[in-house]
Amino acid sequence: MKSKTGKDLASKHHLLNMDICRGLALNKEIIMFKRTLLSTLIGCGIALNASAMNPQPDPLNPTGYIVSESNIALAKDSQTANPMYALWAKALLTAPNSIVEAIEPSFASNPDNVKRLQRVFPEAEWDFLTKMASPEYTYTRLLRAVGKFPAFCGEYTDGRDADAICKKSIITAFAHFSQETGAHIGTDNTWDNPEGLEEWQQGLHHVREMGYSEGQIGYTTGCGQPDWQNARWPCSPSQGYFGRGAKQLSYHFNYGAFSEAMFDGDATVLLDDPALVADTWLNLASAVWFFLTPQAPKPAMLHVIDRTWSPSVRETEAGITYGFGTTINVINGGIECGEQNRTKGQPVNRIRYWEGLSEHYNIPLESDEKNTCYQQKPYGSINLNGADDVLYTNWEANWKPFNDRPGGASFECSLVGYQTAYSALVAGDYEKCVTNFYGSHKDWPEVRIVADSEMPEVPTIPDGSASGWDTNKVYSTGDQVSYKGSIYEAKWWSQHNQPDAGDPWKFIKIDDTSVTPTCNENQDLVDGVCKDKVVVPVCNENQEIVDGVCKDKVVMPICNENQEIVDGVCKDKVVVPVCTDKQELINNVCVDKEIPTGNTTWNADKIYNTGDQVTVNETVYQAGWWTTGENPETTGKWGVWKKL
Repeated sequence: MKSKTGKDLASKHHLLNMDICRGLALNKEIIMFKRTLLSTLIGCGIALNASAMNPQPDPLNPTGYIVSESNIALAKDSQTANPMYALWAKALLTAPNSIVEAIEPSFASNPDNVKRLQRVFPEAEWDFLTKMASPEYTYTRLLRAVGKFPAFCGEYTDGRDADAICKKSIITAFAHFSQETGAHIGTDNTWDNPEGLEEWQQGLHHVREMGYSEGQIGYTTGCGQPDWQNARWPCSPSQGYFGRGAKQLSYHFNYGAFSEAMFDGDATVLLDDPALVADTWLNLASAVWFFLTPQAPKPAMLHVIDRTWSPSVRETEAGITYGFGTTINVINGGIECGEQNRTKGQPVNRIRYWEGLSEHYNIPLESDEKNTCYQQKPYGSINLNGADDVLYTNWEANWKPFNDRPGGASFECSLVGYQTAYSALVAGDYEKCVTNFYGSHKDWPEVRIVADSEMPEVPTIPDGSASGWDTNKVYSTGDQVSYKGSIYEAKWWSQHNQPDAGDPWKFIKIDDTSVTPTCNENQDLVDGVCKDKVVVPVCNENQEIVDGVCKDKVVMPICNENQEIVDGVCKDKVVVPVCTDKQELINNVCVDKEIPTGNTTWNADKIYNTGDQVTVNETVYQAGWWTTGENPETTGKWGVWKKL
């Protein structure tokens, strides 16, 4: 349902922010190739050998471990070698605020992308579309918002028409502005609309969400919770995180993420002073930031328009293609896309505004474009399990076992398709993921990342001088030991691994320096050492040896087929009934599961927090973390909803 401000639930969705992925060059060949969006790791001079991770005991922490910077870089780069990661990062590069705040419409010193915007969308066009806009929105602030992000209205070196893309981008943005912050006054209402302005000329009418003003508390859901979102983006007391700006930015995690992008990683600026998103050029920069940010697997809207993105197989099967309709799916697909929403007011309005604007500005509809999204599945409803051509932008702890590493832990992070505390395109977030910076990984080892020079040197032991293997000792790569007359060398970190059992040990040579001791008559030679002989007692026929002592044998009774032995006695077997998935076993009886009382039917418009339960088709699901718009029946085994 549309609010009085025209602000939609799209503004409640999580936003992600980005930065540069390590060591990937941007050049014409990569830009031409990126359109395939392959997940295959390619070139870029990166050795893809994540198995080189070699954690060592931390000399400063008896319960912790250290990992080298080079190991961390290798593990990260091996997963972000696809050129799209570099392209996403390039799109989210930002200019210093000192340069941004010096931008004025008449200045020849303005950045090139700002000059392009002024050429294709001069101030007269701004005035034409903003006659009902709130005074906080100005043309100068639009130029500064665009100047913050050089990729918006940026240059292309592969033949694409940069001016046409710039024009289409700003007009697309205004179509969405008209829906989310528009006045929505009909042309026949001459009292409120004396000039008879079209609704697509009424965008940016609201700068704050209707019903809220500065000093009011609002949208503080989740504030103060003991979770990673509050660890990374802590709410400020007495501040409200209601909708502000052209994108109606809402909730503390979005203000925090946007603040990091605007203020060199400092989340506290906007968490402490969210009014800046209404009263400064940030009111339009928030919309540009959203426009450029992929919410993987959703693409960035810019890349839908300039075709840097191309649909994956699963997206194509879901009806997702180029055109304005896909930008609706990116913004609010869970509520506005799909056949069930074909005649719904929100998407119908957006499409009407886009068609009016595109006709006025002579933007053609290409043959492979669709303005609508009723023929598309919402992104949250697409099953991406097993898809090998979809990229993700969030890091999560890699929980796969690694038997060659301490405790079997991976000491690595992997890319996942859901929101986490760590973005794959924020500089330093991989390192924070590995070190569990925000405490989001339960039972994760204590890890510290150090320079390669701080890692312990691997000792080189001359052949024949290796000490005997000690099961309790920690061995590092290259350590040599003597065991059963042979020399073995550790291939990687090892503890408790018997050398003659294979990995992580490799045989070097026979230990021809070892001396076989002479044992007395009461000793045996065991593993090159004289040990006292074990005297085995002689038991009678009714006894057996237990821990080196003769003990009476335990006589087991013979039970019938309906009995079992319990504490040495035959007892009737307990028959456990088989319950349906809607029942549970209580006191050996199948009892119908209790369905939560009240209206717990899943609602796509509602926000659910960790532990909330809903019902869909008489089946109960429980939320694993914050979510909205994700259908419990389609999120899959690793999704946010767990079937109870």
